[in-house]
Amino acid sequence: MKRLAGYRMMLLALVTAMVAAGAGADTARPTDIKITIDFEGGKAIPEGQLVVHLDDPAGRHPARKAAESDGKATKMSLSLPMPAALNSTSPQQVVAELQRADGWLLARGSAQLESDAPVAITLYSVMY
Repeated sequence: MKRLAGYRMMLLALVTAMVAAGAGADTARPTDIKITIDFEGGKAIPEGQLVVHLDDPAGRHPARKAAESDGKATKMSLSLPMPAALNSTSPQQVVAELQRADGWLLARGSAQLESDAPVAITLYSVMY
């Protein structure tokens, strides 16, 4: 009888593990990367076109988001679509660039992309 009780315990542990794994699989992956952008020193973000994208030289993840800065806000929030194929070999940096109307780069910032955590980027003035 002792052998049968050990078998039951092993079977119960296996079923419990399968249920736990199945519950984790149902957890949906976020569809967007939440991004908060501010300017160095807590100043207002200068007027211009703000472009946010994943740093990917190969161009596998072309997701980009653009927004206009009116020169008054100290923080901006936006979201970027989460690439479906994002894994450990994919780009892990989110880049924000602020450009003037004539295309000159005013400020740039980047931050590491962590699994489900929101991304906070600080823009720093570009020196030429």
